[in-house]
Amino acid sequence: MSGMRVLLVEGSRTKTTSLAPAIKKVGFQVAVVHTGKDALLSVAAERPHVVVFETSAMRSSGVRSCFRLRERWPDLPIIHCRAADRVLDTSAAADIYLQRPFTSRKIINRIRKLLPATDHEDQIERVGDITLFHGKRAASVNGRGEFPLTPKLYGLLQEFMAHPNETVTRKHLMQKVWKTDYVGDTRTLDVHIRWLREILEDNPAKPRRLKTRRGKGYVLVVKKELPTG
Repeated sequence: MSGMRVLLVEGSRTKTTSLAPAIKKVGFQVAVVHTGKDALLSVAAERPHVVVFETSAMRSSGVRSCFRLRERWPDLPIIHCRAADRVLDTSAAADIYLQRPFTSRKIINRIRKLLPATDHEDQIERVGDITLFHGKRAASVNGRGEFPLTPKLYGLLQEFMAHPNETVTRKHLMQKVWKTDYVGDTRTLDVHIRWLREILEDNPAKPRRLKTRRGKGYVLVVKKELPTG
C-alpha cells in the first residue's frame, strides 16, 4: 500500500484541518497542493492513484478545476469533500462525495475503495519480462517492484500482452479500452501510451518494449533478452 499516491487539493492552509497527516499515517504517499492550477500540474507530473478535492473552503475556481481534472483524465478516481452548506452541481466530476464533518477513518476507507485491489492470491500473467498481476491491477518489469495501474493503463497492457509482437491498431485500442469506435481525437490514448511507457521502459523517450508503428498503431516487442546500452 505504501506505493499508492494520493493528491490532496486543499483550498485553504488555515480554515480547515488538513487531511494529510491522517492519510500519511496509514501508509499512503501524500502530495498537497492549494490551487486548482497546481492540482492539474501535479496530476500531469505525478499520476496519483486518487485525488481528494477539499472544496469546503475553496472558491468556485477550485470546483471548476475538479471538472477539468475529470475532462482530462476520465478514469482518475476523485473524491470530493465539501461543506454541508454548499450546494454544487458536481454530479459528473467526482466518484465519491463526502460532506463535512466526517472522520479520518471515513476518508481513508473511501480512498481504499477507489484503489486497485491488493489481494495476494493473484492471477499472474507473464509475457517476456513483463508481469501483470490481475487481482492487484499492477505490473512489474524484470521483477523490479510493482507499479499500480489505473483502469485504462491496465486495459491497454492487457491488450498488448494478448498480442505480443503484433501491431495493435489505435482503433482496436479505442474499441477495447475506451469502448468507442470514434478515433477522430485520440489524444487521451497518446497520453496513456506515454504513461504506460514510463512504467515499461528504461528510457521512455526511446522505447524498446512498446514501439510505435507509424500510421498503424503499437507493438509490444517481446524478446528473451533485451540488448543492453
